[in-house]
Amino acid sequence: MKFTLSRVAAGAAVSVIAALTLAGCADTSTSGGSGSGEAASSDDLSITLLPKNLGNPYFDASEIGASAAAEALGAEFEQVGPTEATPDGQVSYINTAAQQGRSALVVSANDPNAICDALNEARDNGVTVVTFDSDTNPDCRDLFINQADTAGIAKVQGDLIAEQIGEEGEVAILSASANATNQNTWNEAFIEYVNETYPDIEIIDTVYGDDEDQKSFDQTAALLQSNPDLAGIVSPTTVGIAAAARYLSDSDAKGEVALTGLGTPNQMREFIEDGTVEAFALWNPEDLGTLATYAAAAVATGEIEGAEGDTFSAGDLGEFTVGADGVVLLGDPFVFDADNIDEFQF
Repeated sequence: MKFTLSRVAAGAAVSVIAALTLAGCADTSTSGGSGSGEAASSDDLSITLLPKNLGNPYFDASEIGASAAAEALGAEFEQVGPTEATPDGQVSYINTAAQQGRSALVVSANDPNAICDALNEARDNGVTVVTFDSDTNPDCRDLFINQADTAGIAKVQGDLIAEQIGEEGEVAILSASANATNQNTWNEAFIEYVNETYPDIEIIDTVYGDDEDQKSFDQTAALLQSNPDLAGIVSPTTVGIAAAARYLSDSDAKGEVALTGLGTPNQMREFIEDGTVEAFALWNPEDLGTLATYAAAAVATGEIEGAEGDTFSAGDLGEFTVGADGVVLLGDPFVFDADNIDEFQF
């Protein structure tokens, strides 16, 4: 698998193990989509991007990559989605894509089960379904574009918070929604990794900001008020880490309570510069949108079936191979800090 230099240019990039995937056992045969219907021609390709919610900087970046990939492919492209990250909010957009006969739907799921019926109805109508960022149950989609390996995300967050608090103390998790597939998987792996690797760190609580800025801000305040000995917060969501950083930057806890997790450089730059945050991690969400769009096009046009071992090109990102359970791995997360953050703009 090849990756562009823009994604690995930073000298502080952290390499993590890429061995596990988020998805469980899957039936790699499709119940619908291009696998059982007529493949779309490259001249008649239409792709709909459905993120968890609109107005989220992370998904804004993914849309940039997805839109550029669609343009390179000559595909008609649109982004739609709810303003709040709820599964019910996504269902109507899935139904509309099916009714419109879109070639492919690229979706970040707000729940692994709740949108499955709608997705499979769309697939029965010939729509290729590719999940990215947050997966559904494997039998509800054709491929899942996994941004990073679960074990790697757990390790990079665990090592970062351990380094920042001297490998001991109380740590809380500020997550997105309680039903977010990726968040729950990452949190479980993070807790397991920390418990095994750093016995003097205690994970005392997990709270949910629902990927809403104000709620995440308020949850940060509540964590500090309820836990006077709190040493650190880990937030594996770009909305949550930015909101937590904003609260800490104007509080007495600045410099006393460490914060790390998954964020974008443009959101976190000011908090790195003012000393609120030492370091955090992520992948390039633009690349994630790019890869998901190329993968959706490859299935929708019949270039690949989505079976293990299938290979396809994702433009400048290079060649990718479908792994077990219909999973395609983007790559490894890496660390942003004061030494490298200005090299990245997303």
